Amino acid sequence: MSERAAPFYCPYCGEERLVPREEEGTWFCQDCVRSFRLKFLGVGAPQPTKENPR
Repeated sequence: MSERAAPFYCPYCGEERLVPREEEGTWFCQDCVRSFRLKFLGVGAPQPTKENPR
């Protein structure tokens, strides 16, 4: 993951003191002491499926 993909704030507490972890796409928040993973899923609207027609 490139530097551009770094999160701006923790999704749990909203603080900004984040540290990248060793595994790609994982981050540690120094304020709430939680770790989380980011994954890019794609660009654009999801396509309808047979199970979820819209």
